[in-house]
Amino acid sequence: MTTPTPARTFECNGQLVLGAMVRTLGAFPSGWRYPGAHKNPANDPAALKRLARTAEKAGLDFLFLGDWLSSSSDLEYTEPSLLARIDPFSSAAYLAAVTNRIGLIATASTAHSEPYAIARAAASIDRLSGGRFGLNLTVGTDPRASANFGRTDAGGSDDNRFETGVEFVRLLRSLWDSWDDDAVVADAKRGILVDHSLVDPIDHQGRRFSVAGPLNALRPVQGQIPVVHAGVSVRAREFAAAHADIHVVAPSSLGDAVTFYRQAKQRAVAAGRAPGDVTIVTPILPIVGETRQAAFSLYDELVELVPLDDGSPRDPSLGFPQNRSAATFLRSVGLPLLERSVDEPVSIATAERFNAVGQRLLEVVQSRAGRTVGGARPVTFRHLIVAQAVPAPIVVGSATDIADHLERWFRAGAADGFAIQSAFLHEQFDAFAQLVVPELIGRGLMNEGYDAKTLRGHLRLTKPVRQAPVAPEVAPNWVI
Repeated sequence: MTTPTPARTFECNGQLVLGAMVRTLGAFPSGWRYPGAHKNPANDPAALKRLARTAEKAGLDFLFLGDWLSSSSDLEYTEPSLLARIDPFSSAAYLAAVTNRIGLIATASTAHSEPYAIARAAASIDRLSGGRFGLNLTVGTDPRASANFGRTDAGGSDDNRFETGVEFVRLLRSLWDSWDDDAVVADAKRGILVDHSLVDPIDHQGRRFSVAGPLNALRPVQGQIPVVHAGVSVRAREFAAAHADIHVVAPSSLGDAVTFYRQAKQRAVAAGRAPGDVTIVTPILPIVGETRQAAFSLYDELVELVPLDDGSPRDPSLGFPQNRSAATFLRSVGLPLLERSVDEPVSIATAERFNAVGQRLLEVVQSRAGRTVGGARPVTFRHLIVAQAVPAPIVVGSATDIADHLERWFRAGAADGFAIQSAFLHEQFDAFAQLVVPELIGRGLMNEGYDAKTLRGHLRLTKPVRQAPVAPEVAPNWVI
């Protein structure tokens, strides 16, 4: 069945928004093990600088610096970059000094941060970068993060944490608007530095926060710093529609993405905004080769490097995932627990007994590795186990294949843009920048270079007029 293509409610002049999600040790769990890959977090400063300069040379719109407020041994097998990483605000400030045009998005938690401190840091980096900063807000928390911040709960109910998020983002915007753009007059003759009639307190007393203001930092270069949110729960969708400039979502299929996109634009309108005020960005993990076969071979190598449970003794304290054995896989696809080697090819007779989960995984392996049951390049249990253990939005192929995928989703009205994840640094990110980006430029989906100086400009958003703060009514009215 063909997915209907809706009329676009937002056209970026026919061009997509393109950024990169920064994971210095790679977005594929075994990426850091690939020969020549960046593998030591101690060398992240150099890796960040090289990545940023490559991305800026390619004309990408932003770098997305995520965060995770805890660490544990199991992350080594799932998200190795989260084990130890440089704080995203520090990274953004550092990269602001070595780049000129690319946007820099850092992450803050509304559960474990103070609005005044985040508003000040964000306004400062926006000033240092010349208007290139963006702020990703995570709403809520998890038990591991709570344990590091003196809390024993997991963030409270969905309603409570999103009420906190709404109060947080509105406070940020009030603080950024507590200074007028023209407040500094610097009149040496009259001895007047600041026109204090253009600097206002906010005097907020809310359910969660109490902030007097004004901010002790100038209004951001962009006026209001773009806010990013990721999440697809009902409240997350409402929050993004009302308050986010970028909504990061990862639909499982093109049809789901088209439906989500259309509904997201409708939610923005219902919240009193224009459809183009919210940019829908979808993550993608491309594995790029000079040819499709070369990309398949690269994916095979990454699969070989994923540690699997082959029955040998392991230290339980290392937190090895439970879903990386042939036995666990067979159970999930509805087969008895027979002795299977992870590198054994899957026979046609066995594949025919797979349930719907198994059939779907066979399709994933075929798309990622070009392997078929009973074919010249057979499907192995290893490939199926990895496909199940690594549910990332992976697209494998040549530059043309990757560009085809991005264009198909963009033209179908499934996303306004994409956030590129790299399996490992730096070879794979370089391959995307050197092979895929020129293909996108050739198709008219990207400009060569930049036509805007700020992150808001990259998103085709204008600088908002300052709204002088007024004392808000107490928190019951501060809802989505």
